[in-house]
Amino acid sequence: MIKKIHLSILVLLTLFCGLNQVNAQKKDPNAKIKNIVLVHGAFVDGSGWRSVYDILTKRGYHVIVTQIPLTSLKDDNTTVRRALDRLDAPAVLVGHSWGGTVITEASSHPNVASLVYVTAFQPDKGETTDKWYSSQPGLPEAGILPPDSEGFVYYDLKKFHAGFAADLNHEQAEFMAHSQKPILGSSFTTAVTAAEWHTKPTFGIVPTADKSINPVILRNMYKRSGTKVTEIKEASHAVFVSHPQEVAEVIIAASK
Repeated sequence: MIKKIHLSILVLLTLFCGLNQVNAQKKDPNAKIKNIVLVHGAFVDGSGWRSVYDILTKRGYHVIVTQIPLTSLKDDNTTVRRALDRLDAPAVLVGHSWGGTVITEASSHPNVASLVYVTAFQPDKGETTDKWYSSQPGLPEAGILPPDSEGFVYYDLKKFHAGFAADLNHEQAEFMAHSQKPILGSSFTTAVTAAEWHTKPTFGIVPTADKSINPVILRNMYKRSGTKVTEIKEASHAVFVSHPQEVAEVIIAASK
């Protein structure tokens, strides 16, 4: 009988200690999400995230850089969800430019804990990327061309440096222009079916010298959603390449 009583007390103490440990973890202000999933936008690929990747991995994060096909919102969403499926813990989901529409569509995935929009589109359910892009006058430096005969959209080589990557040197901008990845134009007119920025912590970056997406559009989207905004002065649309430290710090904030 005495042994049974001692055993019961031991079980209760173990449970009590376990609950205290769980509660302590919940209250730990230094606890953070360890997984980061990065999604590129139109006209580029995942290699542009290299400096951000290096900063985050050196800080102990597990980072996945997706390579979306840019063939449709459905295909891009499937690629991102495949990356999220591989994780066994929550992640910060980060998108640049068109990648913002993609992470919005993927935001309902159970492994998405928070969202970061890097000069990125942030539509609501039923909205398209084009709805927001056309909500303000286009900037003269922007070089998004009409769809070609197969429906793919390219960025004008002559405008790429000034319109997309003005704060990078000429050689780097030239390489990005000539290695660009086109996007199927119909992607921009496809409506999203999810928008968990309504309920999940959301952060946004506005580069004040973006000439591809009018910063007014970014501010309007992020104001509507209550996104926590960081503005990076004189940064271009390629802010994730030109200002990797500032971008990484916003992602780190989203991980907490």
